Amino acid sequence: MLAKDQLGRRGEATAAAYLQQAGLRIVDRNWRCPAGEIDLVAVDGSTLVIVEVKTRSSDDFGQPLESITAAKLERLYLLASRWARAHSLRFSGFRIDAVGVLDDGSGTPRIEHVRAMI
Repeated sequence: MLAKDQLGRRGEATAAAYLQQAGLRIVDRNWRCPAGEIDLVAVDGSTLVIVEVKTRSSDDFGQPLESITAAKLERLYLLASRWARAHSLRFSGFRIDAVGVLDDGSGTPRIEHVRAMI
């Protein structure tokens, strides 16, 4: 496995643990369909939460969440509806969250959680 892939997996695990500690229930990870991939799927009360995780080992090239584009957000909205249809589930609503993880491997990672990205 490439170092970049290992960093990404470690970031997703860190984000999942953080979200669970915040009271969300993780129900799926790395879900794929022809339109793309969802990093984490969670439930917050009766709300479906699609979570994009961005992990970096340093902020030399900017903060992790700066790399989420409008096109990526648009794709995540599409993927949210496809995930719900594929699982035959209904929710009172859904939102797109983002979790940025800055982890250089030497200590506790820095986590930034943005709810309801627009």
